Amino acid sequence: MKAILVSQTGGPEVMELADVPVPQPKPNEALIKIEAIGLNFIDVYFREGRYPTPLPFIPGREISGTVTSVGSDVKDLQVGDRVAQTGVMGSYAEYQAVPETQLVKLPPAIDFETAAAVMLQGGTVHYLVRSTFPLKSTDTLLLHAAAGGVGLLLTQFAKHIGAHVIGTVGSEEKAKLAREAGADDVILYNDQDFVAEVKRITNGRGVDVVYDGVGKTTFEGSLQCLRPRGYMVLFGGASGAVPPFDLIRLSTMGSLFVTRPTLNHYIATREELVWRMSEIFNLIMSRELRVHIGKKYKLEDVAQAHRDLEGRRTTGKVLIKP
Repeated sequence: MKAILVSQTGGPEVMELADVPVPQPKPNEALIKIEAIGLNFIDVYFREGRYPTPLPFIPGREISGTVTSVGSDVKDLQVGDRVAQTGVMGSYAEYQAVPETQLVKLPPAIDFETAAAVMLQGGTVHYLVRSTFPLKSTDTLLLHAAAGGVGLLLTQFAKHIGAHVIGTVGSEEKAKLAREAGADDVILYNDQDFVAEVKRITNGRGVDVVYDGVGKTTFEGSLQCLRPRGYMVLFGGASGAVPPFDLIRLSTMGSLFVTRPTLNHYIATREELVWRMSEIFNLIMSRELRVHIGKKYKLEDVAQAHRDLEGRRTTGKVLIKP
């Protein structure tokens, strides 16, 4: 089968198209013929070596597809089932073997591209607003990269709950997307001081929570946007890692909370995974969540997909087609 191999960490150029054997499923695994692959910033972190993993490896952690064979211990899946997964490395390929516990069956109304677009980002949005900081209708939030894949979904989910959404974006085109998703206020961070704008919008109070997947360039300002005892939820680092800082500042800035969650800890059991994705799928089917799929790339063009993602030249979800 065709797959992308990373033999040394570095820039997008380290990803090479190669012929590798089709994986054989272990007793607890199902073999999936991949129909769509989700591109995510965590793929960049592994490619760069920021998240170490043994070399060589096949990147990617999100797919949808069809079960073509199952291991002897698999109980709830059979050949022909339509499924999706996030969290298992090895997705930039034509086939992937995945443990049954990390696969969810797709409802008939959810197509492969939609499934691949929401497993990681939809699961992330769900844990952010349902668990990390359980969002209420009375809350006001600040969301960075509001026109990205997570941003558009989180905005819609927050409006489904009834919260007030302030989003930051980098262009008028992206501002339009954020507003269409339901953002109440949109700040163009290249032209406006987002801290000053947040203070103006909230009449000096600050927001209850910041959902920040950007990291280095926004973190300091995000802290300044919080109300006393507000929550700083740093769930990604698209602009780089946040430098170390003195925790005493959290007390001087209003007894703030800071957390750095990751999806794996919020889908630690199959029951939790199914709960989160069932709600996401149901909201999509009821049209309360609209999935914005931006660019699609062929497997052999994955290096360009990474360049575009890192250069913030994408909106919504980016997919790779094997």
